[in-house]
Amino acid sequence: MTPAEFSHWRAQSIPAYAADKVRSGRWTAAESLHEAENELVQLLPEGLQTAGHSLFTIEDEAGRSVGAVWVARTERAAGPIGYVYDLVVWPEHRKQGHARRAMRALEQEAVSLGFLGLALHVFGHNAPARALYRELGYEPTNINMFKPLAAGGA
Repeated sequence: MTPAEFSHWRAQSIPAYAADKVRSGRWTAAESLHEAENELVQLLPEGLQTAGHSLFTIEDEAGRSVGAVWVARTERAAGPIGYVYDLVVWPEHRKQGHARRAMRALEQEAVSLGFLGLALHVFGHNAPARALYRELGYEPTNINMFKPLAAGGA
């Protein structure tokens, strides 16, 4: 990913992540952009140069940018894995197989880096992403659930 592509991804990523956190009930709308910015700065303090993190541009067959993927090395009991922090296909390029192709390419890259697997988080409300990951062989490792109750417990 080039610095210009990083800036574009960052500008798209922060509000999208903030909106997902609001939708999941974790943050209020008022705090969401600030919190999303803080998390990104904590995870990528050196931007593209942050050790252990790799950001890739997803390109279509013509070499045009259609999205991005961010993965970082982390450790599990069995050894090193890659943690996928973000996979995004820009809205105008969705439903064309780019995410599936990017994840398959990332799996090959992960093997070459010596990773034993890939892990990721997906928001419960993101049914298309959950379906994609299931199709690619990802299995749930933890499931958080929530049920809203009437105001005041009535």
